Amino acid sequence: MEHWDFVGRAAELSRLQRVATSETERGLILSGVAGIGKSRLLREAVSALPADRWAVFRASANIASSGLPFGGLAQILPADPPAGLSPAGLLRWAVDALHAAADGRPIVLAVDDIHLLDAPSAALAHLLVREDATLLGTLRTSEPVPPPISALWTEGLVSHAELTPLSLDESRALLATLVGSPVEAGSAQRLSRLGGGNPLLLRELVMAALSGGELVQAYGFWRWTGRLTLAPSLAELVDTRIGRLTGGVRDVLELVSFGEPIGLALLLRVADPAAVEEAEERGLIRVVEDGRRRNVRLGHPLYGEVVRRRCPVTRARRLLATLADLVENVGARRRDDLLRVAVWRLDSGTAQDSGLLFGAATQAFGKFDMVLARRLAAAARDAGAGYPAIELLATVLLFLDEPRRALAVLEEAPERDARYIAARATVEFFGLGDPRAADTLAAVELTDPADLARVRALESFIRLQLNHLPQARALAAAVAGEPAAEPPARALAQCVTAFLTAVAGGFDRGREMLTVIEAETRSWRRDTPTLQFAFQMTEGTLVSVSQDLPGIDRILAAEFADLAQAGGFGFGSGWVSLLQGSANWLRGRTDDALRAVEQACAALSAARLYDGNAHYARTKVAALRGDVALATASLEIAESAGEGILALYYPLREQALAWTHACAGEMTAAVRVLSDAVARTRADGFHAHEMILLYDLVRFGRTDLAAERMSELGGTVGGRATPLFVRHARAGADGDGEELFSIAREFAVLGYQLYAAEAAAGAVRIFRTARDTRALAASTLLADVLARCGVLRTPALRAVQPSLTVRERQVAELAAGGVRSREIADRLFLSPRTVENHLQRVYTKLGVSGRNELAPALRLLPQ
Repeated sequence: MEHWDFVGRAAELSRLQRVATSETERGLILSGVAGIGKSRLLREAVSALPADRWAVFRASANIASSGLPFGGLAQILPADPPAGLSPAGLLRWAVDALHAAADGRPIVLAVDDIHLLDAPSAALAHLLVREDATLLGTLRTSEPVPPPISALWTEGLVSHAELTPLSLDESRALLATLVGSPVEAGSAQRLSRLGGGNPLLLRELVMAALSGGELVQAYGFWRWTGRLTLAPSLAELVDTRIGRLTGGVRDVLELVSFGEPIGLALLLRVADPAAVEEAEERGLIRVVEDGRRRNVRLGHPLYGEVVRRRCPVTRARRLLATLADLVENVGARRRDDLLRVAVWRLDSGTAQDSGLLFGAATQAFGKFDMVLARRLAAAARDAGAGYPAIELLATVLLFLDEPRRALAVLEEAPERDARYIAARATVEFFGLGDPRAADTLAAVELTDPADLARVRALESFIRLQLNHLPQARALAAAVAGEPAAEPPARALAQCVTAFLTAVAGGFDRGREMLTVIEAETRSWRRDTPTLQFAFQMTEGTLVSVSQDLPGIDRILAAEFADLAQAGGFGFGSGWVSLLQGSANWLRGRTDDALRAVEQACAALSAARLYDGNAHYARTKVAALRGDVALATASLEIAESAGEGILALYYPLREQALAWTHACAGEMTAAVRVLSDAVARTRADGFHAHEMILLYDLVRFGRTDLAAERMSELGGTVGGRATPLFVRHARAGADGDGEELFSIAREFAVLGYQLYAAEAAAGAVRIFRTARDTRALAASTLLADVLARCGVLRTPALRAVQPSLTVRERQVAELAAGGVRSREIADRLFLSPRTVENHLQRVYTKLGVSGRNELAPALRLLPQ
């Protein structure tokens, strides 16, 4: 990790290189805080300049040389200046020496930390710019700059720009290069935000996390535990950036460290206004606009980590109590004030209101900040908030993959009522994977109809997971028809019904039901937080089986996706990654899809319950890419978990198994697996799954087994892709190349690039067999679609992607480029007859009639 690849900064790098090679611009100086990446950016920019065209002189100023005449540029000047020269003469000698070394080439002077130049060196840089040299430099923000340098941009000779922090995407890319492999999305997001876009600080964070064992690897992805190891080198680096503090500035920094974001008006009530101004001027804090408010935040997220750890306990408790009093006195009007005040009260030892703590714990759970929710729920329980706090704490522990601790917490419940019974069964089933939880619930006898409805709703949901469909459906209907059923029980039963409606193909009705459930969120989230799990599972299933790309995109753009990735919520992060994988493979972006499903494997590895589903998704994506080894390995991992309590998801397993066979060329086995799965889903009424499996048969070339049944299902299964699936099956059965060509274009417009490619491949195959001139247009469409995709090696595509030998490929590419046979023969040291023989074999393999059709046909072949 001592040297990492240069990532990001594409615009800044391009600008520096443009200025360096410009005939009109004379220079650019970039300023920024320490560690922001100025030096590396400058080095990358000038290292790309050809030495035969530009004379590049690189220097790095430092404190040690700042008091020596020409010390800052001693690295590029001759060692022995002539004796007896005046200061002006020395300056002229230095300029002439550099021009002589340039030997007529344009001069590019690159100076790192230009603010540390001694006066003669600064004057030399100034004079060189006036004599048409180009100056590229970096300086540290807020440091004094030598007058000759500052005059360069005040007089308009060079430009001056501020180097901003890395974006989140750039930080994530840097993280991957620092550790040598991808970082799980949620971990990358949290580490990137903590690094604040500063490459040096991010590097120190990663080194500390690695040395402290807080970064662990799973399925090729690094995952951060969330614990921050503040290594001495990291603390010293942050201390250096903070600098010496007066008492007033220290108070400001501590208040903001414990209370950010804090309103500027509130901060000025308890802190010295002059100290606030000084802290802002030094970059220790920053004032940001938030609607009509002005909030104060730290200049860098790590300042808070260091300041909080260095603050004495007694002063920290006093500051936290002060912040809580301050916000409560103005009415705690903002949405997050309840949560913030509760945390301050808890940490200051002044928390006495159990209602405040429980409300804050619920709010933290709603944000999927599981670590904070656990702290607050435990505090609420200890403060006497009663069973609701116990149940919430147990739920949080379940979501943190600590089911046995969750059961131990539930044992503290004073009564064994319906809520306790339901909570315990939830942990036993979803945490420990015990299918007997359903029978335990079925055996419960309660006289209160509302309590019974709560238990029966949960039993319905568990029966659904076990694929006990008649029982699940009947129980959900009974709860829905029970007038005494409370909103949480009714909502859970509606989730079961919506799920069954969706997998039966009633997508519109399923969405309507989910809309109703979501609209009543407030009536069930506080009472039954685990219901969020059921809702997200149902919504994800609906958009997946309907292959609703816009619907998936809406979910991924919503607040839940961001919160799930950032809050340490493993199931939520894995669920989001699986949806990202679905969207990407439908769009043909198999590289992105593979990364997404592998992130899901990493995120779900701790829970194990849904780990198999993630590996089935990984299996399918690997098979689409033609990677037999990865598909087989992923399938073995998924199969090792067995179907277990997640029998509901058997279509995913059967599809993954079929695609693994197909990837290995075992088409008979693949068709047999799909045919059996079609029969099973038809019997279960899973018509949406049935349609997808039937369409896989079409994609495997067995329209004879699928077309008729797909036509029957066309009026039952909704979704905008379904009509195209049915048409594809009919066109394949009829050998209608023109219809397949039309379907391919429609798929492409809707974003289904994978299906577009396979439909176009079908058209190409039919047209080539018939020697139809339309093969050229179909090949061109297929090539255009594949250009937007990642690696794709499905059976339909392999049929039009024959293997050429190296020599055949060389000859074909030259011929496609317009090179005549005799010239090809000369270039490749072949005889003209041999070239023609190669071309005839290529024409036969590709199904083309001549050179005019070679180019688009070659574009179809894997590189």
